[in-house]
Amino acid sequence: MRYPCTGVILAGGLNTRFSGRNKAFIEIGGAPILDRILALFREIFDEIVLVANDPLQYLDWDLQIVTDIFPLRSSLTGIHAGLVAASRPHAFFSSCDAPFLKKALVVHILGGIDPKIDVVIPQVTLGLEPLCAVYSKACIKPIERNLSNNRLKIQGFFPDVRVKKIPGEVLDRTDPGLTSFFNVNTPEDLERARAMINGD
Repeated sequence: MRYPCTGVILAGGLNTRFSGRNKAFIEIGGAPILDRILALFREIFDEIVLVANDPLQYLDWDLQIVTDIFPLRSSLTGIHAGLVAASRPHAFFSSCDAPFLKKALVVHILGGIDPKIDVVIPQVTLGLEPLCAVYSKACIKPIERNLSNNRLKIQGFFPDVRVKKIPGEVLDRTDPGLTSFFNVNTPEDLERARAMINGD
């Protein structure tokens, strides 16, 4: 089943903890993380957007690629660019370094989409998961106000929109252990990810 929602992958990070190496291209389980996410997205979404500030690196992928509109380094600028590019009223966002994103968890989050809701976001023990969440195009203007004032925290615009939080214990039923939220941020994370996929 395809959902009337755009799938957006954020690939605009600086990758400083990987000495500039692009995390989207790191292989886990024999495939780049980007390919793993794309395979999942293609099962769910009929429109996929990649937000990247170095689009030439992605010419081998058949993707709609956009870049940040605001000249600020922030995940919020990526969310903004993805929402502007999306032709659907809602967009699901994932970072490019989430190798274990599960279809069942994404589908559960998408089930929270409602015309009266602007953000559908998981809330786990450590807090919100803003890069595994749905945003509506109604968020564009509030995001722009914050970016114009150099307020870069994603949750900073939440008081101006309607937010639905999905508890982690509910999502754990669709993804035991919530590995969907595991991100490869450091070389140590990469080692752990490769051990996880090998069942170690």
